[in-house]
Formats: sequence, C-alpha cells, structure tokens
Amino acid sequence: MAFAIGLNSGSSFDGIDAILEEISIGPDGHPMKPRFVDGITYDWPEAIANRVLKSFNNEIGTFEMCRLNYEAGAVYAEATKELLRKVGKKPEEISVIGFDGQTIYQEPPDNDRYKQAMGDKFWERWSNHLYACGVQIGEQSLVTAETNITTVSHFRPADHAFGGTGAPLMQYLDFIAFRDIGPLLTLNIGGIANCHLAHKDRRKMRAFDTGPGNVMSDYAMKKFFGKKYDRDGEFAAKGSVDPTLLKELEAHPFLLRTPPRSAWRLDFGESYAESIIQKHSHLKQEDILATFCAFTACCIVKSIQDNIPDLAGISTLIASGGGIRNKTIMRQLRERLPQAIELKTSDAYGIPPQFKEAMKFATLGFATLHQLANNIPACSGATQFTIMGKIVQAPRLAKGID
Repeated sequence: MAFAIGLNSGSSFDGIDAILEEISIGPDGHPMKPRFVDGITYDWPEAIANRVLKSFNNEIGTFEMCRLNYEAGAVYAEATKELLRKVGKKPEEISVIGFDGQTIYQEPPDNDRYKQAMGDKFWERWSNHLYACGVQIGEQSLVTAETNITTVSHFRPADHAFGGTGAPLMQYLDFIAFRDIGPLLTLNIGGIANCHLAHKDRRKMRAFDTGPGNVMSDYAMKKFFGKKYDRDGEFAAKGSVDPTLLKELEAHPFLLRTPPRSAWRLDFGESYAESIIQKHSHLKQEDILATFCAFTACCIVKSIQDNIPDLAGISTLIASGGGIRNKTIMRQLRERLPQAIELKTSDAYGIPPQFKEAMKFATLGFATLHQLANNIPACSGATQFTIMGKIVQAPRLAKGID
C-alpha cells in the first residue's frame, strides 16, 4: 500500500481541498479503489484569490499571470503542509502529490471540424482552433521543493495532444472505484456539473459536462446577499421556479453540443449570469435563485437522457461535490430524474462527496508514477490512451550530488 495526496481547487473556486488516501495496484494491474484517510480545505489568501478571479475574466497581463502562477504553486504547497501536519505524516511516507492547478481558461475542441480541416502541420491543429487547449496555474516545482514529495500535475494537455477534451477528468477514478459494481452513473456538482458512465469496459464509458453546477447560484448569492454561496439552498428554497426564465435558460447553446464536451465559466459564469439577472430584474431574488437551481437539475437530467446509451439498464446515480449540500438542487434533481434511477451520494461508497475531486487527482498521480494509461478515450474523444501528468521528482531523490 502507498499513500498519495490529492489537491483540488475547482471551478467554484471556494478553497483548496487536500486529501490523503491509501492506494495500491490490484491483481488486474489497475489501482484498487483508494481508501480515504483524511482531508482539509485550505482557504486561498484573499489578495491572491482576488487576482485569480480577475484572471478568469482575462483582466490581468502576462507578467502578472507569470507571478500568479508561482504564487498559486506556493499556496498549494502550504495546503499540503497543513494536511501533513494534521495526519502526522513525513514526506518520505508519501509516494506522490497529484494536482492539476487552478484552471483559468479552457477551450474545447471543435469536434465538428477538426477531422475535416486538420492541416499538414501538427501546430495547425491549434492555430486553426481545432484541438482543445487550457491554462492551469500553480507551478508544481514549488510544491515539490517545499514539501520534498514527488509531484504530478497538469494532466489535461496530454489528452489534448490526441484530440481529447481533457475535461472532465473524474472518469478515471470512477473506473478505478466502481468498475466491479457498474455500470452506473456518477455526478459531480461543482461550479460546473459533470456526469460519467462508469463501466468495467472503458470502451463503454462516457463523460461530459452537463452545464452549470453552483456557478450561477454562487454569483447570484454574492450579488444579492453578499454571501459566497447559498448554504443548504436555503435562499433558493424560499423562491419559486419561474417557467419563462427556465425555458430561456434551457435554450442555452451549450446543451446543443454533443459529447465529448466541456464547459467553463465563459459558458455560465459572471457575464452570463449577470445578463440573465438584468433581463429578469422584475423577479424576486429568491425566484431567480430557485430557477438557477432548477436549471442545474434540468441540464443534468437532459444530458443524461440525451447522451447515456442503454439508460434503461442504469439504476444508480452517485452524486458528489459541494453542490450536493444545496438541498434545493438535490430536490429539483430527484423530482426530474427517471423514477428507475436512485440518487445516492458517494459517502455511501466510502468517498466523501466534498473530497472526491481531490481523490481523483491523487489517483491520477499514482497512476502516472506507475506508467498506467489514465485517460479514457471513449470519454474525452482522444484518439488513443496515454499517460497524463507532468512529473517533478522530490529533491530528496536527487543523485550525483557528491
């Protein structure tokens, strides 16, 4: 058995989750289901967080972004040290830290064009806006230097190189954790929500972003009430879903994209939410919140019904992420799901819902160290399996010093 650390700061940008898990390679050559040991949430320093939020809107320059990349790496390092203090582990007891960095921007591939307009040169796939690309900040060398633990980071570009979306990334952990009890569906509700079909045959797996998770509700809460999020969906529960607004939201062009597909704040973030709020300013604030929650649920259900083959054979949907604490979203979801599908949370399977994404990165990093293919082409659209993640070895492993 080995210990692995996972770090995650997602699209909701509400802190860095840091977890310790125990994991090993099973008889079939794949990692066995990891065992969660402990976890913490580490707050971003306010000054750095403000610059990250500005970067989401492309409001900082190259020079400032350069320094922010290093600052973010140092914050990830501090989060790791805080976790190590809590669990009482030394660096030499940890095999790997896995984290992706904070996503600043991601652009999906043009699935309809890239096969017809590939071009002769490899670089034309990006010059012609055909393949996916993205920016994640958090210089991993700083994490490795400060913790003295080998670090694997920036997983997505390896999938991008083969035409994949690089997002979502939860499907590898789902394969590892649920391959023996599937097929089943999993759902992660963060800032953006994503759904996955877990199956022991990776060729039959599916993964795609469904649309907004908490991102629109979080923005509305900050604008209306000066709060970071709607705890337990309390404010939304006081409102009523407005049918006209919901119908308008359901016409969002993102829902017309065919998987593999990924979303980011540009689809459902501040500018979009603000435009909707301004257009429907005659509605009660609580009604807008309730409708945003309903929109999240409608997107999830529509995405499942439109994109999961053999849905009649699926009986379980396992939910995780901070969004499951929003009781209004979960109620709306239960009301809209097909009756044959039971909605559960991942803690019923030994995976704390708030820490599943961090466990995902610990597991991906562990697989990278063992040279295991940790992308799933059937989910991302990549043309082949590959090993995702960039490795920085711990300084304590350096040879040839004397």
